[in-house]
Amino acid sequence: MNQQDIKQKVLDVLEHHKVGSLATVQKGKPHSRYMTFFHDGLTIYTPTSKETHKTEEIENNPNVHILLGYDCEGFGDAYVEVAGKAKINNSAELKDKIWSSKLERWFDGKDDPNLVILEIQPEDIRLMNAGEKTPVSLEL
Repeated sequence: MNQQDIKQKVLDVLEHHKVGSLATVQKGKPHSRYMTFFHDGLTIYTPTSKETHKTEEIENNPNVHILLGYDCEGFGDAYVEVAGKAKINNSAELKDKIWSSKLERWFDGKDDPNLVILEIQPEDIRLMNAGEKTPVSLEL
């Protein structure tokens, strides 16, 4: 599988799977939770409250790990492992872009002062369970 094919399969997973796990580092150990993800190319975003532990953990250590794409249908479900660096993005333009009524459960609208977006820049992406030639790494 060439790099263009790998990239397209990774983008397909990112496009079709919105819920996955995000692991941050808490006291030197991984701390995982389910999150909703959006992407623009290979940059991954997830909304959260600035009042959560994850924002504090990212400020202390920006290294994160994401698992995204497993369909739970058994062996062979393609997914991606993404290791990267996260930062807090407070852009009104980005909030407008990813806002949906589903977020009203946690926020009082896209202008809620607690709403921030975690922006994850991948440093390593591995495509898993996408055929006999996987796992494979996408060269970034």
